[in-house]
Amino acid sequence: MTNNTEVMNKGITCLLESLGTVETEQFISLIIREQFDYTEWQKKRFDGVNARDFNAAAVTYAKNNPLRVNP
Repeated sequence: MTNNTEVMNKGITCLLESLGTVETEQFISLIIREQFDYTEWQKKRFDGVNARDFNAAAVTYAKNNPLRVNP
């Protein structure tokens, strides 16, 4: 199991690679500022998406973004 520091470092790295520095800071400040419930956010985000469409999107994403394994 990965420790908290490693998870945080991996998360920040993903955010920086995907969003860049400014938008990563914006994302973090939004989460800190709001009464943020990740589970509720995900429910709203995927409300109305059926399993077949979700799976198709996941497969497409996986093909376009191959897993990178760090040594």
